[in-house]
Amino acid sequence: MHWMLMPLRRYAEFTGRSRRKEFWKWVLLNTLVSAVLVGLGLWGAEERLFSSDEELTLYFACTLGVWWLATFIPNLAVVVRRLHDTDRSGWNILWGLVPAIGGFIMLYFYVTEGTRGPNRFGPDPKGADPAAFA
Repeated sequence: MHWMLMPLRRYAEFTGRSRRKEFWKWVLLNTLVSAVLVGLGLWGAEERLFSSDEELTLYFACTLGVWWLATFIPNLAVVVRRLHDTDRSGWNILWGLVPAIGGFIMLYFYVTEGTRGPNRFGPDPKGADPAAFA
């Protein structure tokens, strides 16, 4: 759980490095929260808690929208730090905007092992105590 919440503790920290464990646990947390919010909405629709489709749409727009807006900066920061761990500039996040192949390029960056030892963005987070980043 510590790794899942670390990006929230480092909310707008765009310097330094984030290891794969921190990044993927954060992705897992976002996926789980989104799935729970969608599940609650679908359960509410099944149980007729919403009187119309407009209310259901409003539920999804509000709950998921608030979650995604609240986590936008931490998402951006953890992606930039993940790129730093692989000794790439944070500007490489723009590869994700390239149609068709951008997502695959970013996925490759995300799964690549970080640079061993210090690089131009800071010390190796694998060798550091996780509490040092809190």
